[in-house]
Amino acid sequence: MKKVLLIEDDAVLRENTAELLELSNFNVITAPNGRVGVTKAKTELPDIVVCDIMMPELDGYGVLKDLSGVEDTKYIPFIFLSAKTERKDVRRGMDLGADDYITKPFEEDELLSAIHSRIAKAAILKDEREQYSNSENNEDDLRSLNDLKNFFEDNGDEESYKKGDVIYEEGQHSNKVFLISRGLVKCNKLDEQGKYLTTALYKEDDLFGYNSINQTTPYQETATAMQDSELVALSKQTLEDVLDSNHKVTLELIQLLTDNITDVKDQLLQMAYSSVKRRTAKTLLKFAEKINRKPNDIIRVSRNDLASVAGVAQESLIRTLSSFKDLGLIEIEGRNIKVLDENKLHQVT
Repeated sequence: MKKVLLIEDDAVLRENTAELLELSNFNVITAPNGRVGVTKAKTELPDIVVCDIMMPELDGYGVLKDLSGVEDTKYIPFIFLSAKTERKDVRRGMDLGADDYITKPFEEDELLSAIHSRIAKAAILKDEREQYSNSENNEDDLRSLNDLKNFFEDNGDEESYKKGDVIYEEGQHSNKVFLISRGLVKCNKLDEQGKYLTTALYKEDDLFGYNSINQTTPYQETATAMQDSELVALSKQTLEDVLDSNHKVTLELIQLLTDNITDVKDQLLQMAYSSVKRRTAKTLLKFAEKINRKPNDIIRVSRNDLASVAGVAQESLIRTLSSFKDLGLIEIEGRNIKVLDENKLHQVT
């Protein structure tokens, strides 16, 4: 039976979460604050730590820092459980070495899935450490995409773009890869009929421009800022040097590229076989996912961009949006759209 250390100062939440974990066949140890949590982690050596951030005595950041500095506890997987949802808070937690960050309120399945996967990952990494225990450990190695993004921020050049600015054009010499610090970027391609197909949307903390990873290959699409955006640019030569010596990051980047290709393929299939209503519904949900921090936030996007991503005529899109409004699925005020019933949009056929 795997042992979970739950550090949470809210007594009700601590008891309810502990009960959930016990019903899922975990041996649960609890602590009411960070100071007690550190002591129990060092004496009990749990298989995983689930920890709140804002606590008396010692906050979650302090707990992680303390445990990371001790040989017996530094490899124990660590999940933050917090109501703090700002990007800077998430990135701070991940930069300190957390394995995951779950925001309150959370779904039971979300927490259980994270715990199971992180324990499994820790077991795999432990096997690798034991297998290669005689190998040298280079502290400068990048181990994940999050490390790569930190490398961008430490070594890249900051660039600013106004809404509508072209960042690079299809066919242009590709010499940079970008990380979005703030804003939203769309990429599109020109088809044989002279129409633009939107191939991807990238939000804050996304990488883009790596589709043409080889410096001799031109950009395969045009990238445009959909909002005022702050980017960090890294030369492809520097990125190639980093990937040459950090194979784990290379594999994650390949997976990211594969996922993007799959997304484009799915979009093409959707455009070929889906109805206008289904395309429009899927596109609204896609923009809501990319732009919004909360499901019911307002989507500020032009009808032209919506039509481009959906692959429908702008007139057809406007008529479809009006029908969605009449059905009570969305609310429209000028250019602003608010999703009122996400579940029914998913069911549109």
